[in-house]
Amino acid sequence: MDLLMVVLLLAMAAVVAVLVMGIANFGKPGKDAAMKSNKMMRLRILFQFIAVVLIVLYVYLRGQGV
Repeated sequence: MDLLMVVLLLAMAAVVAVLVMGIANFGKPGKDAAMKSNKMMRLRILFQFIAVVLIVLYVYLRGQGV
């Protein structure tokens, strides 16, 4: 397995981990929990963007024969 694939898999795992942590906070009462959930979901969006960019890069490089 090449390095880009490993980084891609780590990025996708990070998205899942942040998603689970954010969802876990939804059930907790209080303003602090709501604020933390909101921050986690914003972080998830950032990680998803990074993962999508890596996927596009991976597909592009594979199409080029690299």
